[in-house]
Amino acid sequence: MSGPVAPAAPRPTSSAARSASLSPERAALRQAAEGFEAMLLRQLLASARASSWMQETPLTGGAMEQWRTLRDEHLADIAARSGAFGFARSIEASLAQHLPVHTPIDKES
Repeated sequence: MSGPVAPAAPRPTSSAARSASLSPERAALRQAAEGFEAMLLRQLLASARASSWMQETPLTGGAMEQWRTLRDEHLADIAARSGAFGFARSIEASLAQHLPVHTPIDKES
């Protein structure tokens, strides 16, 4: 058997921390793109669950379905915030081209 498992890589900074250095418009765009990616992933997971081959049993009833839905929503939110699939990054890059260009204000003048 091999040696001990190496520790996990450090988690990327949260989207809020990354958005702090952005303009308000760009930060709002990033948040909207991540929300859209999360919604898209929720739909993807729901579609995958709908095609499940599992039969309905007392252990797979309403409570289990509700738990799966909550788990899928949480997974979609985490994936969107971490950029694991990259949909939000692509959406943000495409839409950012339409934002006005801001020049930094020189505070020493």
